[in-house]
Order: sequence, then structure tokens, then C-alpha cells
Amino acid sequence: MVFEGVAQRFGAVEVLRDMSWSASQGQITCILGPNGAGKSSAIDIATGLAKSQSGQVSVLATDPWQADAKHRANVGVMLQDGGLPQAVKPLALLKHLSKFYVQPWPPTELAATLGLEGFRDTPIRRLSGGQRQRVALAAALIGRPLVAFLDEPTAGLDPHSRREVHELIRNYSDQGSTVVLSTHSFEEAERLADHIVVVAGGHVVAQGSLDEVRAGASLEERFFELTGDKR
Repeated sequence: MVFEGVAQRFGAVEVLRDMSWSASQGQITCILGPNGAGKSSAIDIATGLAKSQSGQVSVLATDPWQADAKHRANVGVMLQDGGLPQAVKPLALLKHLSKFYVQPWPPTELAATLGLEGFRDTPIRRLSGGQRQRVALAAALIGRPLVAFLDEPTAGLDPHSRREVHELIRNYSDQGSTVVLSTHSFEEAERLADHIVVVAGGHVVAQGSLDEVRAGASLEERFFELTGDKR
């Protein structure tokens, strides 16, 4: 997938400006940036949920804003706010979603893989934040997408669960799928990323392999240097 010179504004606010980056098949691309840097906006555009004002976006050789149902069936997305129906139970949701795909991940198998079994029959509104994260990830992967966009997929998870999700994402990518993952975690990026994109102020300030972005320093040090983030 490719972003080339993408810009987006909301009124007077410039959200993305001349943003250019790419993600390769069979690799995990991690997008790092401060809050408000444009990570979620970029994912919205890449998944066809929003339209850029200018520039070119190509996902699976298709403009996502103009994409048809066949294209969308090959793209999975996990949004930051989850977007999950609150009254539905996790396993019932996965079974329902699986019907939209030709070769879905078997719902019970995916539920077991992501550790949903203990709460698979509990309404989503009663789940903890970490449990909802797992359900949202399962919903993004149920169709075995060729490209998966995951917006902070491990937010709210305990360290053990985070490692399990990391292993699942790595295995999924190793099967040939493209994964684009936004994160605030340097440890997560160092563990998973084949390619790193650092954004600040809606613009890409660095991209490349982990070693290329670090440039001899730690990823955290380079991040603060590149973005000016003082947290």
C-alpha cells in the first residue's frame, strides 16, 4: 500500500500534510507519533472511512475511497474506539461477521486463539477495556484479510496478553498478509516492526527499518528528537 502526498483538513485544522509512506506485503509497518499526529486519520483514509483532500492512496492497487465490496472483504480494520455493538456477545458477533467472507477464520478457533473463551458469551458492554480490545482485534481478522489496519491493538492489555497478541500478529504477517499498526509503545514497535513510520504534525518525519530510524540511538530517544514530543 502507498500514501503519496496525502493532505486532509477539517476546517482550518490541517490534519495531514504531504504525507507519504508505504507498507509492503508480508511485513508489519508500525506508525509511531504523538497524540494528534495524524495516525488515526491516516488509517481512516487507508480503509476508505474518510477521503483525503489531495494526494494518492493505493491499497491492494485500489483507491480505498472508491473501493467495491470485493476489495473491502480483503481489508481488516481495528479502530481505536472499537466500534463494537454493545449488546452483542463476542462469539455471536464473530459468527455473524464470518458469514460475510468466503474463507473466514473459524469463529471458535479465533476466539480460542485470542483468549476470548472466558467471556465469549458476555455482552460486550460488560467487558473490560482489554477484553474489548481482543474482541475488536478478532473482528478485524475474522475474514483473513490481505491487509489489516490495527489502531493501537494492545492498548489496555496486560503484559502477558500483549505478548500473545504480538505473537498472533507476527504469525499472521508471516503468512503473507500486510499489517499496518499504530502504537504509542516503543517496545511494541521494536518487537514487531519490519518497517517504522514516524509522524508528527500530520507529516512523516522518518521511515525505514528499525535500525535506519534509530540511527545509532534508542528508538525512544530518536522519537523525541524527531517529533519534539517532551512527554
